[in-house]
Parts: sequence; structure tokens; C-alpha cells
Amino acid sequence: MKYSNATNYALHTMIHLMLQRESTVGVQELAEMQHLSPTYLSKILTKLTKAGLIESTPGAKGGYKISRTKDEISFLDVIHAIEGDTNLFDCSIHHEGCLIENVMRQAEENMKEELASKLLIDIAKEAEAKRETGKLS
Repeated sequence: MKYSNATNYALHTMIHLMLQRESTVGVQELAEMQHLSPTYLSKILTKLTKAGLIESTPGAKGGYKISRTKDEISFLDVIHAIEGDTNLFDCSIHHEGCLIENVMRQAEENMKEELASKLLIDIAKEAEAKRETGKLS
């Protein structure tokens, strides 16, 4: 099981936005931080905006910022914004009561519960603490 690179970039972008003290951060800064093209990152930012996780402010001093309370945003929120909310496993043999599908769906539910319980703000605080002690570049 593997999430797309876009999810990876979205998670890093969200953590970066959570750590900002300025009101907004421009797409250029966010793209440079992750060595991405601004065009590619803009597509990711659009999905995060549509999901209501960030908001965009247009103009010369515009950019992006977190739009919800920071302690409400989970890993699963970001994953769903980028990947959608589809099942990872779909039984190729369609029959009622598939035992294999039952196991896979339960495992997926357990993973979703874990990701929903992990908040981005906790990682952001940990990253900030490491940065302050010089253990994170």
C-alpha cells in the first residue's frame, strides 16, 4: 500500500503552514521548500483548499494559510483531500460475504482510525521543538 507523492507533499505543506507565524505563505516559498514546481504544488494546494483545510488569499501579499482550527486537522483529513475516500482494497471476485474482503476492510478501518487520531499539530509542535534545539534543519 502506497500513497501518492502528492499526499507526501500535502502533509509537509500542511506542517509548514502550521509552523508559520505570518498570516500567509506564498506558493513560491512552499514550492522551494520542497523542491517542487509551483505549478505542481498549486494543484495540491487546490485540493487542500477545496477540502477546507487551507484558504487562499489572492494578491501580491497573498498566499495560503490554515483555515481550520489547527488541533482539528488529522493525517486522514489531508489524505482524503488528496487521495479521496475510496477503499484501498476491492475484491476482484464479486460475491457476497467475501472473507478476504472482510479482513482487508477491517484492516483498512483500523488504519483510518489510527490516521484520524493523529493530529498534524502534534507533529508540527515536535518539529518546532527539534528546530529550536538545532536537531532539525
